[in-house]
Amino acid sequence: MSYELLIFSGNANRSLAEEISQHLGMQIGAASIKQFSDGEIAVKLEDNCRGRDVFLIQPISSPANDHLMEVLLMLDAIRRASASRITVVIPYYGYGRQDRKSEPRVPISARVVADLLESMLPDRLLCMDLHADQIQGFFRIPVDHLYAAPVFVRYLQGRNLHEPVVVSPDSGGVERARFLARQINAGLAIIDKRRPKANIAEIMNVIGDVEGRTCILYDDMIDTAGTITKAASALKENGAHAVLACATHPVLSGPAVERLRDSCIDEIIVTNSIQMPEDKRFDKLTVLSVAALCSEAIRRIHNEESVSSLFL
Repeated sequence: MSYELLIFSGNANRSLAEEISQHLGMQIGAASIKQFSDGEIAVKLEDNCRGRDVFLIQPISSPANDHLMEVLLMLDAIRRASASRITVVIPYYGYGRQDRKSEPRVPISARVVADLLESMLPDRLLCMDLHADQIQGFFRIPVDHLYAAPVFVRYLQGRNLHEPVVVSPDSGGVERARFLARQINAGLAIIDKRRPKANIAEIMNVIGDVEGRTCILYDDMIDTAGTITKAASALKENGAHAVLACATHPVLSGPAVERLRDSCIDEIIVTNSIQMPEDKRFDKLTVLSVAALCSEAIRRIHNEESVSSLFL
């Protein structure tokens, strides 16, 4: 492209943005983001955006409402500063679990967030491991959807695992688990899960052969860790040799850290799509970086090259 690349970051995960910028051999654009005493967010861009190809990196992680407001205000500021093209990079799409009407009189919040983002007129969206692939259809702008699977594949291939089998913690994640299983030449199993209400999961049955094998529970996120710890217990009860848990987004809210620390899971492997505070780190937790993957996707978008070929 003839116009120059520029990267901005909100406050949600600046460390990831800095790592991405290092991979691209550049620095993050200067911006001031502060709050007034009543909680209002104020944004000012310090670098010139005119005629540039701007990428704004901001996961919609906790506190989700503040970080969502940050990205909306920064998008408006970038557009008003006459950027040639704006791509919003959202490694973790908050509100993504509310992607349908699961009961009467509830909003489709993932669509509301999509409408809010589109109202700021970005040109493209780059995201990672959406809770449901069809969220891409909530947008009328082009969406590049990254998968963290290659990051997990490289790590797991170096572990020399004993008879690995990838386990989907529910029926909705089977395609994700099948892809990982194919990449590491592992078997596939499924947890039959019934959820009586939000954030409460009841494990009913294990479908597949897990006895004496190393089970890799694979999901898009770990929130309160109720599902994944109960799934691990069910696998151990069915004779699993060891249980590893892989998830792209470490939301880790409420009792999640305590549950994971006390669980029968041998290792929990996540990415840095969400910034991990020190008080949530513990011995069994491994954090892998997605910065190289994101930076390559940004480079390809800037150069008008294929992004999907990263996953072929």
